[in-house]
Amino acid sequence: MDRAEKKELVTTLNQVFSSTGVIVVAHNLGLTVPQMNDLRGRMAGAGGRVKIAKNRLVKLALEGTTASGLSAILTGPTMLAFSADPVAAPKIAVEFAKQNDKLVVLGGAFGTTMLDASGVKALAELPSLDQLRARLVGMIQTPATRIAGVLQAPAGQLARVLNAYATKSEAA
Repeated sequence: MDRAEKKELVTTLNQVFSSTGVIVVAHNLGLTVPQMNDLRGRMAGAGGRVKIAKNRLVKLALEGTTASGLSAILTGPTMLAFSADPVAAPKIAVEFAKQNDKLVVLGGAFGTTMLDASGVKALAELPSLDQLRARLVGMIQTPATRIAGVLQAPAGQLARVLNAYATKSEAA
């Protein structure tokens, strides 16, 4: 990689780190190419990306971003996973690490908050944005359905009472 390519990579990574919701840093020593392709495919399916770059270049890219605290954990063969959805990248990385012991989650960044490995795992256990939206819609619709049922009940009772009086008057 020549100097121009390195400069372009640092600029690209800086833009990514400035705009993503979450970044996960992990050791990837011993992962095979098919395993990395599997991880990349899972991450792409969830709207995230996986990047492997030299730590020195990543540290340069982190300068001036909210995730600059990640420089401390960038040692050894590291891999970066990032996504706009704050739950997608941690969830995929933690699930993959459970299935493959060669991937070790070191930590990450959620906005300006630096996370250790347990923080990334806690973030991975949260429901995704789509799941939260579905729950919210369900919670909003349930009271409306109940209100409509409660409002219809007195009208139905009134109609039955009037029908009973009408039937009684006709019989008499």
